[in-house]
Amino acid sequence: MILNEVRIHNRVLLTDIAEILKVSVDTIRRDITELHKEKQLKKVHGGAISLGFDNYDTGRKNIYSLELKTKIAQKGIELLKKGQVVLLSGGTTNMELARLIPPDLEITCFTPSIPVANQLMTKHNVELIVIGGKVSKGSQISIGGEALNLLSDIKVDLCFMGTNSIDANHGLTEFDWEIVQLKKTMMKASRKIVCPVISEKLNTVQRYKICNIDDIDILITELSPENEKLAVFKHKKISIL
Repeated sequence: MILNEVRIHNRVLLTDIAEILKVSVDTIRRDITELHKEKQLKKVHGGAISLGFDNYDTGRKNIYSLELKTKIAQKGIELLKKGQVVLLSGGTTNMELARLIPPDLEITCFTPSIPVANQLMTKHNVELIVIGGKVSKGSQISIGGEALNLLSDIKVDLCFMGTNSIDANHGLTEFDWEIVQLKKTMMKASRKIVCPVISEKLNTVQRYKICNIDDIDILITELSPENEKLAVFKHKKISIL
C-alpha cells in the first residue's frame, strides 16, 4: 500500500499512511525505513518520495506509469506555440513534458522545480528562468516568500499545474501547505491553467485545497476524453484532452 501510494502521488506522509492503515506512525516509519534500504523508495523527513521522482536523470527506469505520463506529456506539447511564456510546476509528468519539448520550438519557461529545470537545461531553444528561494527537499521545489514574490511580477500564457490529487467536487488538493501557497500564486500568474494528471489521481483528495475544478481550463489524462471515468468532469467548466 505504501509503495502504491508513493508511486501514484510521488510522495507520502507518515501520518497519512498511519491513519489510513490504522497503525502507529512508528510502524509506518519502520516500514518506510525497510523499503528505503531495499531501494524501493527514498525516505525523507516525515515520509517518503518515489525513486523516479528523486532520480529522474538516471535513466527514467523508476518512473511510475512512465508510458502513461509520456502520453499525457505528448498531449500537452500540442498546446505549446512559438514565443509563448510557460510556467511548469514540479512532478514527474511535467518532467516528461519538459523532456519532450521539441528542439525547434522557441519558448520561455519559468519553473520552481529543480528536476524540471534540469530537463530544460538541455534545451537550447528554451529560455529558462528558475524561480528560486527556499527549497523543499522532499518535493525538490522552491517555496516561500522569494518564490511568491517573483511569481507576483509575471503573467505567463500557460501554466502546467501538476497536482497530488484531483476531484470533481473538491478540486485540486495537496498535503503540503507551503506548496499549496506556491501553486495558488502560480495560478494568479497565469492566463490559462492546464492540469496534466494520470487517471489514478482522479477522485482522490488530500488535506489542503489549491483551487476548485472550475478554476482549471484544461484537464489532460492518458484516457480518451470520452472515457466514463471523466464523465463527472464534463459537467464542469473545463476542457478535457
